[in-house]
Amino acid sequence: MKKETKKSKEDKIEGEGNSMKNENQDSPESVIESAEENDLVNDSGDQKTDSKNEESTGKTEAVENDIKAVDYGKFSVDELVSTLSILIAGRPVHEIRNDVDHIKTFFYKKLRIESETLRKKFIDDGGVAEDFKPEPDPREEDFKGLLNKYKSRKYEHNKQLELEKQTNLEEKYKIIEGLKGLINKEESINKTFQEFWEYQNKWRSIGLVPQSKLKDLWENYHYHVEKFYDFIKINKELRDLDLRKNMEAKMLLCEKTETLLLKDDSVSNFRVLQKYHGQWREIGPVHIDIKEQLWERFKIATAKINKKHQQYYEDLKSTLKKNLEAKTELCEKVEKMLEEETPDHKIWVRKSKEVIDIQKTWKTIGFAPKKFNNQIYERFRKACDGFFSQKRDFYAENKELQKNNLQLKMDLCIQAEGIQGSEEWKKTTEELILLQKKWKEIGPIPKKYSEKVWRRFRTACDNFFNKKSEYYSTIDQKYDLNLVAKNELIEKIDKHQFGEDVKKSFEDLKDFQKQWSEIGFVPIKKKEEISQRYRKSIDKLFDRLEVDDEKKSVLRYKNKLEGLKSVSRGKDKLEGEREKFVSRLKQLESDIILWENNIGFFAKSKNADSMIKEVSQKIDQAKENLRVLEKKIRMIDDLNL
Repeated sequence: MKKETKKSKEDKIEGEGNSMKNENQDSPESVIESAEENDLVNDSGDQKTDSKNEESTGKTEAVENDIKAVDYGKFSVDELVSTLSILIAGRPVHEIRNDVDHIKTFFYKKLRIESETLRKKFIDDGGVAEDFKPEPDPREEDFKGLLNKYKSRKYEHNKQLELEKQTNLEEKYKIIEGLKGLINKEESINKTFQEFWEYQNKWRSIGLVPQSKLKDLWENYHYHVEKFYDFIKINKELRDLDLRKNMEAKMLLCEKTETLLLKDDSVSNFRVLQKYHGQWREIGPVHIDIKEQLWERFKIATAKINKKHQQYYEDLKSTLKKNLEAKTELCEKVEKMLEEETPDHKIWVRKSKEVIDIQKTWKTIGFAPKKFNNQIYERFRKACDGFFSQKRDFYAENKELQKNNLQLKMDLCIQAEGIQGSEEWKKTTEELILLQKKWKEIGPIPKKYSEKVWRRFRTACDNFFNKKSEYYSTIDQKYDLNLVAKNELIEKIDKHQFGEDVKKSFEDLKDFQKQWSEIGFVPIKKKEEISQRYRKSIDKLFDRLEVDDEKKSVLRYKNKLEGLKSVSRGKDKLEGEREKFVSRLKQLESDIILWENNIGFFAKSKNADSMIKEVSQKIDQAKENLRVLEKKIRMIDDLNL
């Protein structure tokens, strides 16, 4: 009888891939292991298969794997509606969940694209973006009806599934009763094992049961499987082989579970973990020496995955809450605008920009909690619709204002056309920029004139700026010629020799300065270099001039002033120089008064003559400097930059 038992058991192992036939041969400790495993599975949410995930059954998975994925992104809106109708009518609801989700996503995406196309065409045809409102799409109503039909069928399916779970539970309790009857049967061991394996196969073939009964059911089942093995007393060789295979299978599950910790997808990891727990429960017992170690390893990895999963949903909940707060704040901003008075066009323009920016910000914020998501969206849409409705009403009541704006813009066109031929480049540029600024400040005009008046104004501006660009495109060539002329003048200055007539020498210096001023601008890169060369050459010429220092200083400064005419911001520099001279002049006047007063005191002291002489020299020098400063100040005042 032992030979038959061993052979039949080995055949069974090869045929069924180490099933649960010798699940509990480790005495009552195996029952403890099973109970502990079931507790962990329940804690981690295993077998939570209700109406939301009944696809987890083997049958559904097989059907879904056999169905080739369809690229619904290539379907038109009408094709998507038609396809959804066919699927709902011809396929079970639990097989088409993914298809329905994909169809729904692409349907609304394509509707939005169509709406955006119509909106763009509306704007291109001259419409205002805020005035655009798409017409209701009858396809959307048909689509919503199909979705409601799908939800209704899904509800009935789930209801039927719960009834099947209850029936499955009753069937599994019958199997447990059958296992009880196998003990103490007085018949062939082969026949008894055959019945036992049939019960096992039937147990695995039965579908899901109610979650609340799962733990008790498995504990009951494992207990009677243990009792059966205790009764049969399987030989030790077969038992050890089975335990070793179970150990290898459970070690592999531990490794797979630990690998999940390296992945960032907490939701996907949690789902995979539930499958691993189901496989763990099906594998059966291992040797008593390794049992606790394996279970602890599997339990630690499970706890970490569960913690990450819990943290993910806590973070998600916090994010959704923050999104709701941010969206509520945006709603309040728009609602506040509705309560404020908006009396003129400029304020409407500013507020419209603010609302559009708020709408852009809204799109960057993620979903709010599901309970409030639609509610907060409706509130925001209502506020925005109210704002743009008020804006339309304002402009509908301000037709006279638009007519007045038209006249103002026509006047600007006339002014621009009047100066478009001017060659006063700087002055006219400033005038046209001012006209453009005024144009922007004027409010809207009747739409039928808007484009025509704008083209007229734009044409006048373009005419001037095109001529200006053409002029400045040739100016570099003139600058190069001026550079050559200034180089020649510097060479001429370097070679010049004064005669004995001082007055004639002065006239020569003035003539050189006049020639330099009359030569125009040079390339900006050469400006500083050529100016320094000119100043050095003039300074050398001044040094050779046989006149007193005061007159020479005045002449040098006059030359400097002439040079400032060609310098950018020359007027600002001259004003700074004048302030410096005036300050110095006042200081000299104060010093002269002080020194003159001191001379009276020196007459009563020893060595008075030498001190009086020294102070008198200071006074004379100060008065000379005073005259030079006064001349320089007059020269600045006489110079017209």
